[in-house]
Amino acid sequence: MHDMKGTRRSVLAGLALSTLLTTRGEAQTAPPSAGGPTSPGLPQPSETIDLWPDDAPGSPASLPQEMVTERSEDRLVTDRAVLGISVPRLVVFRPDRPNGAALLLSPGGGYKHVVVDKEGYEIARWATARGFTCFVLFYRLPYDGWADRANVPLQDAQRAMRVIRSRYRDYAIDPERVGMMGFSAGGHLCADLGARFDAKIYDPVDDADMLSARPFFAAPIYPVISMTPGIAHPGSRDLLLGDNPTKAMEAAHSPDRNVPDNPPPHFLLHAEDDDVVPVENTLLLRAAVKAKGARVETHLFQNGGHGFGLRKAIGKPVEHWPELWRAWAQTIGFA
Repeated sequence: MHDMKGTRRSVLAGLALSTLLTTRGEAQTAPPSAGGPTSPGLPQPSETIDLWPDDAPGSPASLPQEMVTERSEDRLVTDRAVLGISVPRLVVFRPDRPNGAALLLSPGGGYKHVVVDKEGYEIARWATARGFTCFVLFYRLPYDGWADRANVPLQDAQRAMRVIRSRYRDYAIDPERVGMMGFSAGGHLCADLGARFDAKIYDPVDDADMLSARPFFAAPIYPVISMTPGIAHPGSRDLLLGDNPTKAMEAAHSPDRNVPDNPPPHFLLHAEDDDVVPVENTLLLRAAVKAKGARVETHLFQNGGHGFGLRKAIGKPVEHWPELWRAWAQTIGFA
């Protein structure tokens, strides 16, 4: 069993010193919706948690306007993407029989938008059917005028981890057992939290911010990792760092170059024929985490491409990846 004593002390000490974060008096912001029909037979979530009690840190004078687009032409399979997120929030999926573990999910979208279904709701439905309480994170996008643009997604991820832990009684979860899984650019965010959970990138706003943001594990799936040209996903790099970033900025936002001495266990997954985000991204992170002596489970598949999630993995060997993650999660005491 890996050493979780540091996280356990910080979580329990914070909970002992803080009052539980209460739900804001006003209604929480609804889940992103394109306003059109949804896939028949699929339950749509209604419960959300706004991350920040007031405006999110570094708000621009004019907030972006949230917009959801439906990219699928098949009425049976939705593929929504949301832009202009001004109220970052968690969309909650509760299992019928909670197993005490919570999963924070960060969908991808190249830091241009955040996908709703493929790497958010579909993964959450699969996991809640197996007892996990899931929180899909709709994080702010760095190019929308926020101050400290490159840290904006991580501000939301840190805050999300702390808010979930502060609400542990509401969801019948163990506040220590909150892990994170992210996909593509959301995988970068997941790896960034796994590396920089202790980074001081926003001022505390309430008692929840006394809690640790260290995830129980990090599971970046076909992730963007490096910001180094030639390895980086160009679109994610440009939107996160802006035009002409310095070498120092590239290093500061490449999780493989910022792994701390106490990283959480990592579960890594990539297809070697990924033609969008090179597999080298995952290999760099694996080497960096192993160098710190942390537990790392790595799965490389010959075929799968990019962005397979659940729906595009069907019929290929890579379709077994969720059960591989679940089996690994049992070995670290998460499930």
